[in-house]
Amino acid sequence: MRNPRDYFKPLAIDAPEPVREIPFKPSRMIHFLDFSNEKMVAKLPDTIPTVDILLGNLEDAVPLDKKEAAREGLISVARETDFGDTALWTRVNELASPYVLDDLTRIVTEIGDKIEVIMVPKVEGPWDIHYVDRLLAQLEARAGLKRAILMHAILETSIGVANLEEIAAASPRIQGMSFGPADLAASRRMKTTRVGGGHPGYRTIADPDPDDPDAPRPSYQQDPWHYSIARMVDACTAVGALPFYGPYGDIRDIEGCETQFRAAFLLGCVGAWSLHPAQIEIAKRVFSPEPAEVAFAKKVIEAIPDGRGVHMIDGKMQDDATWKQCQVMVKLAEMLARKDPELAEAYGFTPAAV
Repeated sequence: MRNPRDYFKPLAIDAPEPVREIPFKPSRMIHFLDFSNEKMVAKLPDTIPTVDILLGNLEDAVPLDKKEAAREGLISVARETDFGDTALWTRVNELASPYVLDDLTRIVTEIGDKIEVIMVPKVEGPWDIHYVDRLLAQLEARAGLKRAILMHAILETSIGVANLEEIAAASPRIQGMSFGPADLAASRRMKTTRVGGGHPGYRTIADPDPDDPDAPRPSYQQDPWHYSIARMVDACTAVGALPFYGPYGDIRDIEGCETQFRAAFLLGCVGAWSLHPAQIEIAKRVFSPEPAEVAFAKKVIEAIPDGRGVHMIDGKMQDDATWKQCQVMVKLAEMLARKDPELAEAYGFTPAAV
C-alpha cells in the first residue's frame, strides 16, 4: 500500500509537485479537432474564442496514415498560437497503440507548457493511470516543466466502468473523466450502433388496461446510460475531479443532442464533447444554468445568508440542503459570467460582483 504521505510527492526527481486541488474553470465543451486537417486549422482564430476547451485529437477519427501529421499539427499550432483563456488539451492514442509513446514523449517535452490536460482513452483500471502518471513525471522532469500536466480518463470498456472508483482515486493528476458510449456499447455487447443518446427499443410500457386489454399501452423511451453516468459523477466528485458526458454522434439531431447533454448536466456533469461547431452552442446553452434558476438561487442565498434554519420562499420550503444547492448554481454562474459578458448580463451580475 502506498504511503498516503507520499501521495503528493513527485514521481520523478525534478518533476513538478502534483496538484492538491483540481482547478475548475469553464468546461462546458471539449471541442475536438484534427490538427492535420488544414481547413480546421485555418478556422482556429474564429474557433478558439467560442470554446472553453480545445482538444487536439490524435486517436479515433484520425486515420492511421494521418496519425503523425495530427501530432505534428498539434505541436506546431500549440507553439504558434495564443489560446487566451481557452484551455488546450490533447487525446493521445490508446496505451496499446504503437503511437502513444511518441505522443506522450513529444507532447510533454515540446509543448508541455501549453497542454493543460492529456486525455487517455480506454482506461481499464488504476494500473493504466499509474503507468501514465510515472511516465509524465519523468518527461516533465526532462522538459523542466514547473506545472504538472493533468490526466483525463475516458470510460469506454466494461472493465473500466467496473473499476471507475479506483481509476478516479489513482492519482492526484486525475482532472476528470469522460463517458465514451460507442466503445462501451461494443465492450458490453449492447445491440446498438448509435454514438450516445437513447434507443427506440429501450423502453418501458404501462400495464394493460384491465377494462380494455386491447387499448394502446403508453410506452416511454429510457436512457441506457443513466446508471453508468451517475456512477461516474459520484466517483469523480468524491475525489474532486470533474465528470463530462462524451460524444453525441448524430450531428444533425440537434434536439436529441441537447436532451442528452441536459440529462448529463442535471446529473452533475460539467460539460460534454463537441464534435461539430453546431454542438458548441448546444453545450454552451445546456451547461450554463438558466437565468431564472440563478435568480431564484440568489434569492434563497440572500434570504438565508448563513444557510441555517427553515424558510418559506415563494411557497417552497428552503433549508440548509437547498441552500447548498443554490450555492452550487450561483458559483457556477459567477464563473461563467467572468468569461461570457452576455451571461453576466443575463444573470444580473455587475463586473465587480464576478
